[in-house]
Amino acid sequence: MRKEDCIFCKIANGEIPSKSLYEDNKFRVILDLGPATKGHALILPKEHYVNLYELPEDTAAEVMKLAKTMAIKMTGKLNADGFNLIQNNGEAAGQTVMHYHLHLIPRYKNDGQHILWKPGTVSSEELEEIQKQITE
Repeated sequence: MRKEDCIFCKIANGEIPSKSLYEDNKFRVILDLGPATKGHALILPKEHYVNLYELPEDTAAEVMKLAKTMAIKMTGKLNADGFNLIQNNGEAAGQTVMHYHLHLIPRYKNDGQHILWKPGTVSSEELEEIQKQITE
């Protein structure tokens, strides 16, 4: 199912032009218009899913297979030194377009990007409590 007012649905299905790197019957991979680095791309499912929580398991597996294929190809063709896969779910996590997408970000030494987080601290007791909370 597609969502009529979703810009990523329109791009994924060719209604809005994009710089496509790959397309099949389920996905389109496009270059990001606001790239973090040279070659930053997005995997867009052609069907509408808001986020990872809605994505069917078989589609999630296909996304990861495609991400691996694209990362290998892009790393070689762009002479990247590394690669980030980033996927945000919800506004609090940085999702700005509410259509599932996976960022493919080639990384280069001294590219100026800092896609990292500041490690926090946690006690053994807190870890145990979190573990119980999730597994019970």
